[in-house]
Amino acid sequence: MALESARIYSRHAFNELKAKILPAKSDRASKVMGKPVKFAGVDEELQKILDADMDMVGPRRRAREAFKHIQLSIDHILFKMPHGRLKMTESLKVNSRGLEIFSRSWLPESGSPKAVVCFCHGYGDTCTFFFEGIARKLASSGYGVFALDYPGFGLSEGLHGYIPSFDKLVDDVIEHYSKVKGRSLEDPEFSSLPSFLFGQSMGGAVALKVHLKQPDSWSGAVLVAPMCKIADDMVPPWLVTQILIGVSKLLPKQKLVPQKDLAEMAFQDARKREQAAYNVIAYRHKPRLGTAVELLRTTQEIEQQLEKVSLPLLILHGKNDIVTDPSVSEALYNKASSSDKKLNMYDDAYHSLLEGEPDEMILRVFGDIISWLDKHC
Repeated sequence: MALESARIYSRHAFNELKAKILPAKSDRASKVMGKPVKFAGVDEELQKILDADMDMVGPRRRAREAFKHIQLSIDHILFKMPHGRLKMTESLKVNSRGLEIFSRSWLPESGSPKAVVCFCHGYGDTCTFFFEGIARKLASSGYGVFALDYPGFGLSEGLHGYIPSFDKLVDDVIEHYSKVKGRSLEDPEFSSLPSFLFGQSMGGAVALKVHLKQPDSWSGAVLVAPMCKIADDMVPPWLVTQILIGVSKLLPKQKLVPQKDLAEMAFQDARKREQAAYNVIAYRHKPRLGTAVELLRTTQEIEQQLEKVSLPLLILHGKNDIVTDPSVSEALYNKASSSDKKLNMYDDAYHSLLEGEPDEMILRVFGDIISWLDKHC
């Protein structure tokens, strides 16, 4: 009834609502575009590349290529940790839906890896920038690490930040990682290695959905602040939510959903919070209506299926996380049918455990992850 009422409301009041949330064309860009970020030492030509409209993938790829050396030179622990000699690759391949998907891998240079770790990134993230440091650390610890950008995110094709169907996104992830795990022609021992999902934030929801669709295909999952439920402070008031759900049927791609500054809420360390802006191809605008509805629907669906989660689990969550609800990580731990599960709750920590905390907390979380993986190989 509530959803139907919202649809009726949106039809009758659409012109009034449109006037409020869709300003005149002349000033619309300034309302929906993310705030331009100016970087010290960046010349005018590079700044133009960074300020371009990144709705389509071409400008995102140009920005990343022009800026990646600056990104990886910032003073962040992820880029200062020593790492071993690694084989690193990048590729662009068209999937079965005709979308060109960007992917990466990091492998120990010598010897077979202990296991395959398949990364699922968060909503405001990519498999480049910060994940470069995370992947190097995992690969230096003996793991084969694989990652992709979802359609519409990072360097993969698709309208920036738009998720028309979360289930199709999950199917794209399954398709890609099924190929990764089946690399027997390249390495006869590779396909027999243990394989783990590694999901951060929204990527935690992706990983759980992958597992629910493939309940017997994975050796375990590491979930960092998983998006099993969006924190109440992140969701608009009930009436606004119902109106947005109704309007999303008409304007699914519009960037209209109210949202607070994610970096402000997710990163505890002030300096690291500023460095988050260096991920210049991450989606930083107001969420698109269709995307927001899909995320809300997906979290509600996952929350109702926690008891179906059956694989070995390591769940890590900051107690002061106000982006994804830590109480639902506790519910996942309690309700999952897994006989092998572990929950680490970190006092005073925020959402971005591996990127935005003080160095000592980041190292502690890394240690917990690698120790758990080592015990499950």
